[in-house]
Parts: sequence; structure tokens; C-alpha cells
Amino acid sequence: MRITVLGTGIMGAGVAGSLLRAGHRVTVWNRNPDRTAPLADAGATVAASPAEAVRRADVVLTVLFDADSVVEVMTAAMDGLPPSAIWAQLSTIGLAGTERAATLAVQHHISFVEAMMLGTRAPAENGQLVLLVSGDPAVLDRLTPVFSAIGSRTVHAGDEIGMASALKLAVNAWVGSVSALVGQSMALTGALGLDPQLFLDAISGGATDTPYAHVKGAAMLSGDFQPSFTIDGVVKDLALIRTAALGAGVPDDVLAAVQAKYLAAGRAGHGSQDMAAVYTAFLPDRS
Repeated sequence: MRITVLGTGIMGAGVAGSLLRAGHRVTVWNRNPDRTAPLADAGATVAASPAEAVRRADVVLTVLFDADSVVEVMTAAMDGLPPSAIWAQLSTIGLAGTERAATLAVQHHISFVEAMMLGTRAPAENGQLVLLVSGDPAVLDRLTPVFSAIGSRTVHAGDEIGMASALKLAVNAWVGSVSALVGQSMALTGALGLDPQLFLDAISGGATDTPYAHVKGAAMLSGDFQPSFTIDGVVKDLALIRTAALGAGVPDDVLAAVQAKYLAAGRAGHGSQDMAAVYTAFLPDRS
């Protein structure tokens, strides 16, 4: 298939690489052309504009930061988009953002589905994402080769656009909260005079254990915050989650507290680092 990936940041680059390994013809575009160089070396075609990137596409994947970016880039791409192309929206843009994107697709008579990504840098690079999908089942069936190339499994959230985004927000509420709570428990362990590693040892193999705690806990212990999912990205997602929660009548007080710690880490200079850097927001002030 001829597949265009719009956005080659952490996730988009991994997705494009997985598609190339599966034998698809991949065209990529990014605002910063430097970020497309490794993909060009791997065999991707690099386009100078969104409209050029989509000109011969069977499928267009948007892997961008937020709703404004998705709508702006796809609006610019529409003049070049073949009417038979499918637009699969992979970015976490919330419920209102998804509605904006879907409206744009309807206005231009383009097939539109959602394929929300669960996973960070490594699963994207290894084709092991879990995909939460929604939309017309017939259109989704046509995307099976794409989903097989970038994901290990697909969860069908429903036929209506917005359902996959809703499920992604619920999952990301858990991911953001778990990471923050691991940081809190490890900081507390250390502040009480113990080795923070003991927290991970204590939960290991028990009913309260989760592999994610050990992944993020190891980064917290080492101070290696190379980004798989950035602090700024978590802050953005938590804002979308809080809006959705309040709109559905679910209290957002816990989410607000979690977001406050990521915001604190961002203000301390960790915004572009991995979400594990939220640990720094829990460390005692020794000044």
C-alpha cells in the first residue's frame, strides 16, 4: 500500500519505520525536515508539504501533537488528497478535537477512522502498538495490513467516530496516574531513609505489581529521562481527559492533582523529557 505518515516525532517515526519493514511504500512529512532524514535512509520518500505527501496515498496517518496541528496539516493536505484515500487519525486529540477532524473529513468527502495508539517509543519502533480503533467496519477492514504492520493487536472500540478517542483518554488517565504514583512511592521510600529500589522489590510479583512500574521506576532510579512519552505530552493529554471527565459527570479532582505534578516537573525544565521525570516533582526540597 502507498501510505503517508504526517508527523515523524517519537511515535510517527516509529510507525513509519514499521510500515517500511512490512514492505509498504511510505511517504513522510514533518515540519522539521531533519526529523525525516533517518526514514529517508530507510527507504521512505520525503515530501516538502502535506499536499505533496498525500498526492498518491491510499492511506494517510496523522501522528501529530494536538488537534490544532491535525486540523491545520490536514487542511493543507486536502488539495492533494485522492478521493479514494482513507484518513486514519492516530493522534491523541480528545473528543472535541476528534469531532473537528471528522467534520473536516466529511466536508472533503474523505473516509475517516480512528486508530489510537497504546504504547510509547519502543512499541512504535517494533510494530508492537495496541491500536484502539473506531469507525466504519468496512473501512477498518481495508486497513488490516496497516494495523498488522504497526500493532500487535487491535481493540475495536465501536463503529462511531469518537469511541476510540474516549477509550484512549480512559487508558491514558491510568497511565499518567500510575507513573505519578510510582514516582510518589519511590520518593517517599527514599525520603524515609530507604533505598527507593526497595519499593519496586516489595511490589514485584504480587497482586499490586505491574510491569509499567518497573519500566518507569528504573528510569527514575537512573535519572535517564530520554523521552518515550514526554511530560508536555502527558500535561496535554490530562487536560483533554479532565475536560472529557467533567463533560461526562466524572469528578476530576484526582486527575487535577496528578496533572499538577506533571506541570511542576515541566516548570522545572523537564517538559521535553520522559514522563518518568514526574519523579522529580515528588522529591523533598533540600534547599
